Amino acid sequence: MTYSATARVTGPVTPPPPGRRRARGRWLLTTGLLTVLLAGTSLVAVEPLRRPLPEPTVTRTLPASTVIPGTAPTIPWPQRGQAALTVDGLGSLGTSGGSDPVPIASVAKVMTAYVILTEHPLDRGEPGPRLTVSAAQAAAYPRELARGESLVPVVAGAVFTERQALQAVLLPSANNMARILAAWDAGSVEAFVDKMNDTAAALGMADTHYTDPAGLDPGTVSTAVDQVILARKAMELPAFAEIVAQRTATLPVAGTVKNYNSLVGKDGVVGIKTGSTDEAGGCLVFAAVVTVGGRKLTIVGAVLGQPGANTPVQLDRVFRATRPLVRTAAKAIGEHPVLRAGDQVATVRGPLGASTTINATEDLTVLGWPGMPVRFDLDLPAVSARLPAGAEHGRLTAAAGEGAPATTALRTGEGLEPPSTWDRIRHHR
Repeated sequence: MTYSATARVTGPVTPPPPGRRRARGRWLLTTGLLTVLLAGTSLVAVEPLRRPLPEPTVTRTLPASTVIPGTAPTIPWPQRGQAALTVDGLGSLGTSGGSDPVPIASVAKVMTAYVILTEHPLDRGEPGPRLTVSAAQAAAYPRELARGESLVPVVAGAVFTERQALQAVLLPSANNMARILAAWDAGSVEAFVDKMNDTAAALGMADTHYTDPAGLDPGTVSTAVDQVILARKAMELPAFAEIVAQRTATLPVAGTVKNYNSLVGKDGVVGIKTGSTDEAGGCLVFAAVVTVGGRKLTIVGAVLGQPGANTPVQLDRVFRATRPLVRTAAKAIGEHPVLRAGDQVATVRGPLGASTTINATEDLTVLGWPGMPVRFDLDLPAVSARLPAGAEHGRLTAAAGEGAPATTALRTGEGLEPPSTWDRIRHHR
């Protein structure tokens, strides 16, 4: 008989040595710490990525305005009377002689012509409607002549076109035709004078008051500044600008008449109107055209109250006072660079120190004179987190005085990229 048996050990179990227990404990502790550390690192890494990044910020580095460098022009103002000088579309070169209203003599006829042409517009070269001299108007001519007025001869039944009547008023400064036109338009001289004053108020000529359409009455008063306001508006009317630039015209009865403004055709002068009386002295409202940088500009001014014993002396002195003003203004206007291509106008800063610049792509040049303020207007769209290098982004305009603005596109410098995931983790962003 065969037996099979398994040996069984009985008695107490012997534990492992103390060194092995300590090693195992250290291993368990290290494993636990690593688990906790890795879990915490994961939380630290993931949590910032859940927060949105701040938007890029744009800081303008170009000032809102500057001044054309150099010495401002010195204007040779007349020693007597009032004067004002401006460049249409740019701004004023200043005034002299105060601002009290003074008699303006036949300069008043600028308003007469302006009212007529706004009520009865004419295109260039258009004769316009006809008006007939009445028997009473013709009968007044000898009395007007005896008073020494500036006139054109008329006879009863003479027919003038509107253009011819305006030529009589603006070139040989005919007082009688100013009154004939006034009655033709408004029914009476008095009603027309009301229109003149209403128009002056509408144009902002606060220191102007008309008492007659010819300017013979010393109660018709204004200032050099107000007359420049009117002259600028009148020169916008094609027929007015065309007539005042003429040296002569041919009229019914009178034949060929000359323009009293002997400056027309000199130094770019294209008008506008003379005036002279004992009370007003020599007066002139003038306009001259100059070309600067391929652009035509109109210099407009007024000189009032030049002394003299009679009309020829008064007009000679007002012409002498006007010529230096026109020449100085023409010489003062120039092209001035105010920004160069590549000049920085703004900086962009993204999160974690990323940045770029926004720069002009072209030179900016303005018309004006030294000392004239220049305004910079910056148009920047919203900035995103990613801006490619050299990308067009916004526009910049520069305008000197009242002038038309010059414009350039803007471009980014270096590219702007949002921070990488690793950068965000490192900076806890």
